[in-house]
Amino acid sequence: MNIMSKDLLMIFTRNPELGKVKTRLAKTTGNKAALEIYNFLLLHTFTITKSLNCDKVVYYSDTVNQNDIWKLNYQKRKQKGDSLGERMLNAFSENLRNYDKVIIIGSDIYELKQDHIEQAYIKLNTHDVVIGPAKDGGYYLLGLKSLKPEIFKNKDWGTSSVLKDTIGDLKNENVHLLEALNDIDTYEDLKSNEVFKPFIKHIQ
Repeated sequence: MNIMSKDLLMIFTRNPELGKVKTRLAKTTGNKAALEIYNFLLLHTFTITKSLNCDKVVYYSDTVNQNDIWKLNYQKRKQKGDSLGERMLNAFSENLRNYDKVIIIGSDIYELKQDHIEQAYIKLNTHDVVIGPAKDGGYYLLGLKSLKPEIFKNKDWGTSSVLKDTIGDLKNENVHLLEALNDIDTYEDLKSNEVFKPFIKHIQ
């Protein structure tokens, strides 16, 4: 019998298809470059999570791909729900029944490192909630030990108010905030990081 870890990492991804990923970025870069950048970010996410000492599950936006970079040591499921909030709520609800600590991350934060995720699990030992703030007003990581349905409802997902509104829902909880990181949503985000210079040259 497999002995399950008490910790779970959920990775929310979009299926990497032309015209369906990094749509805000694609307005400047074009769909082809946006897809290349997203695949680059997917590989980064795989690299920083593959050695983590926890169970891991990839949640796909549309269809589960059995033959991709997440082939080994990652469970695979499809996201369920219409809004991002509903999809995250369903994923947390499904997994908090079986795990003590559940963390969700996206797949497009180049500044995210393995250490950030490990630190989040440690902080969950002494806090109710751990949040990794994104510099655009959202968050790149959320860690819970029990379900908090209110934080997934009545949010303008993808806007600068998400983090503030989420923290407002948690005023009676013991919350730890990780280091604020920048995600890659716009051409300005792309230009601010040296690693993306080859993509910018390709675009220009």
